[in-house]
Amino acid sequence: MAPSDYGAVFTGCLDVPLVWLVSWRPFGGINISYILADQRDRDVVTAFAAYREYLLERRSRFPPAAYAQAASEWYFDFSDRRCPHDSWLESVTISEPSMGARHEQRTSTLTIRLLGAYRDGYIEFSYPEVYDYDLRGAHVGQGHGDWRYDEFRLSDSGRVVHEIEWASFGQGNRWLIEASDVFHRWIPGVPKMPV
Repeated sequence: MAPSDYGAVFTGCLDVPLVWLVSWRPFGGINISYILADQRDRDVVTAFAAYREYLLERRSRFPPAAYAQAASEWYFDFSDRRCPHDSWLESVTISEPSMGARHEQRTSTLTIRLLGAYRDGYIEFSYPEVYDYDLRGAHVGQGHGDWRYDEFRLSDSGRVVHEIEWASFGQGNRWLIEASDVFHRWIPGVPKMPV
């Protein structure tokens, strides 16, 4: 980790020291993480309490689909098949749909497809309008490893930032995606592999 990635200690509303990861991000400004590895590994209960408070305070500003996922009971429940924790990356697709006479009006979209943690279905995340992304992957010769943790936050411009941490065979890779919203879809069933 770079020196700018080390945590800082703040006192939260519970009058308990909360440790959040504070760092500069490529999207400008300072982002504070609530429930990523640095926070969960210290105190998962306090980290989730602070995250729930963050979500409630910003509910009216959050894109609806992202808020519905972040505030749901199932999304962070590792026993729920729709939860992305421990899923494996199948694909990432970045596309630029276009409009206009010369196809000059362009936007970026991104889709992530995962093989679910129980290997009995797929999870898809769709980002309909992507404004910024940073997909880092070091030492991915054997794949990206497990989807470890993720969280949804708001950027300074009011868009959703989805930060994803991968447990990549001893390397901690991190993806950041800033978009208009993010949609989650569970697709049950996995084709059988030939023997």
